[in-house]
Amino acid sequence: YLEKCFAMKDLGEAAYILGIKIYRDRSKRFIGLCQSAYIEKILKQYCIENSKRGSIPMQKKLKLNKSQGASTPAEMKRMQNVPYASAVGSIMYAGRCTRPDVAFAQNITSRFQQTPGDIH
Repeated sequence: YLEKCFAMKDLGEAAYILGIKIYRDRSKRFIGLCQSAYIEKILKQYCIENSKRGSIPMQKKLKLNKSQGASTPAEMKRMQNVPYASAVGSIMYAGRCTRPDVAFAQNITSRFQQTPGDIH
């Protein structure tokens, strides 16, 4: 139907859409989405690609609060050079598209955008 209304060219099955890898197994009637390349790009962009990997996005025992934020003028000045809000926003995309488990950690960390600290 669309070919009748628009000039189109069939390029076959899509492998990526908006940076999200699409993988399928037609015999098992399975389709999946993966953003590992996007996540690797974020890690590299914020120079944390060599950080310790975990199986969950946020440690259960980790308690974050405002008192852990930058409190001295020197800490505040140093944290101004940290692209905290940008990093949280980058994580939000992954959380919304394919990683609802990441969305919870992103929600918690976004609360500290005004005065983030090293632990955040």
